[in-house]
Amino acid sequence: MRRKDSFQSYQEIISVKMVIILQMINFIDEDDEDDKEDGDEGILNFYDKKEGVQSRRFSKLCVKNFFTVLLILIYLLLTAVAAFLAYQTISEVLEKLKNPVMSVTYQEVDSFPRPGIALYPGNAQLLGCSHYYHNDIPPLVDPGKPQEIDCVVTEVAYVGPFSSKAEKRALVIQGPSEVRSKEVVFMQFSSNETGEDFSAIRYMIFADFSDLMASQNKSRFMRECERNCSRWTFSGGFRTWVKMSLVKTFGKHNVSVEFRQETAVVKFNDRRPASEQTNQLYFAVFQWRDPYIQQNKMIVTANPWSSIAILSGVFMALFKAANFAKLTIQWIIRMRKRHLRNKERELNPVT
Repeated sequence: MRRKDSFQSYQEIISVKMVIILQMINFIDEDDEDDKEDGDEGILNFYDKKEGVQSRRFSKLCVKNFFTVLLILIYLLLTAVAAFLAYQTISEVLEKLKNPVMSVTYQEVDSFPRPGIALYPGNAQLLGCSHYYHNDIPPLVDPGKPQEIDCVVTEVAYVGPFSSKAEKRALVIQGPSEVRSKEVVFMQFSSNETGEDFSAIRYMIFADFSDLMASQNKSRFMRECERNCSRWTFSGGFRTWVKMSLVKTFGKHNVSVEFRQETAVVKFNDRRPASEQTNQLYFAVFQWRDPYIQQNKMIVTANPWSSIAILSGVFMALFKAANFAKLTIQWIIRMRKRHLRNKERELNPVT
């Protein structure tokens, strides 16, 4: 009985010890599992943090690249605008240099050089020529009869510039000068040619009568005047009042002088006897219109200094844009190299 009791007690002790050992083993296993779970969670948290950092880096890099590309596009647009502005400025300057504009100014004078009035009377005869002032022309006395001639008159015969055979006879009279005193030159012609359909006397005006008197070859001088001057006419049976104005045009190498005129025609009331009315009478009055000389000059409206300033600003913008593009490309290459190094560094621990 003692052996049996001792054996049972021994078995109970062994069973108790086995239970304790099993419990200890279970506890250790549970601790190992907990430690393993804790380790796995730490590793996962580490990778999660790493992935978060990488995602933030990637988002920042995307934002930087987006703004970099946007800035490059803006600079390219500004460069295109600057290039177009430079082209437009150069084109406008060249166009204005090719097509200068006419500048008109007026010079006020007290008196004019006495012009030369060249008349081609044909068979008509100069009856009278006088200078009057303040538009005060006295009434006609014995029209058709020779009158007093107190004008400077010279006769020139020459061959015309457009015909090599016909000789012309020009009667050149010194014109008025005192514009403030309203000086006029009144002249009267008579012609007995009744077989013509129309009766008129041609004339032309050149700049200075003294040039003709000082010329050694008056025929050549008159030929050049006829080549360059315009010609007008006044009709018989009328009084033609000619108001002259002087226009000077300045060219690149010479100055041209042109006369412009306004005419007023008044019918002559012929009260002569019927036997004398077969002779046609011509009356002409020459006067300066106003005390101004019109001066025409060709000017270039392009301002070189403003064009140079615009081109300087344009080229500076182009230079800045090129410099920015160079720095941007260098920055992109540097960022690309840094990204490759970081990627290679991340792949090394994995391998």
